[in-house]
Amino acid sequence: MISVGFPPVSSQAAHTLILGTLPGAESLRLQQYYGKPHNRFWWIMGELCGALPHLPYEQRLTILRQAGLALWDVCAAAERPGSLDASIRAHSVVPNDIGAFLDAHPHIELICFNGGGAQKLFNARVLPGLPPRQAALARRLLPSTSPAYAAMRPQEKLARWKAVLMPG
Repeated sequence: MISVGFPPVSSQAAHTLILGTLPGAESLRLQQYYGKPHNRFWWIMGELCGALPHLPYEQRLTILRQAGLALWDVCAAAERPGSLDASIRAHSVVPNDIGAFLDAHPHIELICFNGGGAQKLFNARVLPGLPPRQAALARRLLPSTSPAYAAMRPQEKLARWKAVLMPG
């Protein structure tokens, strides 16, 4: 089955792009980024910028935009049985046009990856096609907010996200 992602969440003032891989089954069902209740993304965003998990989804997106954060996925579509990034079938990946997104959002200074799967796909499928200015943008790997990544405690994940997104 082919999973198709969502459009980006952004504003013209965005300075940081957070990239995931592809929405999981629960996110697709709800038509919301990070829709699985046990995913720590919205808890972390609540702690960092006030986009608390209990707020209506559209309000959370507005708060992200106001904080200068853009949200998207590396994959526009891919075949993936289930929701694990490791299950994405590499031959089926259709990457989003991140180069065009960056052209349209010239204030983006930092690209963050929500987990190693997003970074790996970006490096393999997007980075080689970017022009030098875009390829030179700062990039940071953040611990996955997925409940499947249980090797790190939630407070440690929060601390790592905070160190990158709210330095100083």
